[in-house]
Amino acid sequence: MSSLLVVAVGRVQQDDEREGTWRERALNAEDALKAAHTEILAQRTRSGELLCQIRDLRAEWTEGAIQRITTENTTLKQRVRQLTIDNRTLDERLKAARSNLRFQDRCVADLEARIAEPAPKS
Repeated sequence: MSSLLVVAVGRVQQDDEREGTWRERALNAEDALKAAHTEILAQRTRSGELLCQIRDLRAEWTEGAIQRITTENTTLKQRVRQLTIDNRTLDERLKAARSNLRFQDRCVADLEARIAEPAPKS
């Protein structure tokens, strides 16, 4: 009878260990499930906020406003291109003017040098 008791006690201990393991797993799964539900709720809330923002943005931009802004954007791009061309032209003119000024400075310096030279004696 004592061997039956030892076997029975061993089985009870094994059952207790298994039950403890299963209980721990169940608690861990429960915690993970709670965390997942919290994350899902947060994601749904954020999705709702973003959808509201999209709806608000769509409501602000009528078809006419979009067309007007597109036209203004095209006009501004053309203006930028024209100003870039004008800037390049003015830059080339400035370079030419500086070159002419350097040439004139050399001519003036040459004339000043001639004036400063003593006159040849005759």
